[in-house]
Amino acid sequence: MFLLDTDTLVFILHGQQKVLENFNANLQYPRAMSVISYGELLYGALKSRRPIENAAKVRHLCSLILLVEVTPAIIETYAALRADLEKSGRRIDEFDLIIASSALFISYTLVTHNQRHFSNIPGLNLKNWSS
Repeated sequence: MFLLDTDTLVFILHGQQKVLENFNANLQYPRAMSVISYGELLYGALKSRRPIENAAKVRHLCSLILLVEVTPAIIETYAALRADLEKSGRRIDEFDLIIASSALFISYTLVTHNQRHFSNIPGLNLKNWSS
């Protein structure tokens, strides 16, 4: 069960071979994206040179995998995690922290190229499909 981080989804949209191989090799497992990643992808598509074409690609990708909404329970996980990280002097971008909180709450492995960035989050399982 995998929650795909925004960077992994961008690799899929750009046809990065290794990520596509891993995506297809894991068809038997649920794969999902956070609604936060969906927003980040649409934002990138709409500011691109081909906004209509790229937004259509994002929407198509979203139709292939589960979309994880941000629920009150995920926000409670986010708040507790953010408070704990800040107490120890560590900070993570808020959108990234919501994505990580989503993975923790639903017990999915976060698939990201940026493992170092997320490695400070206790209990978060990470995979990198690009290496």
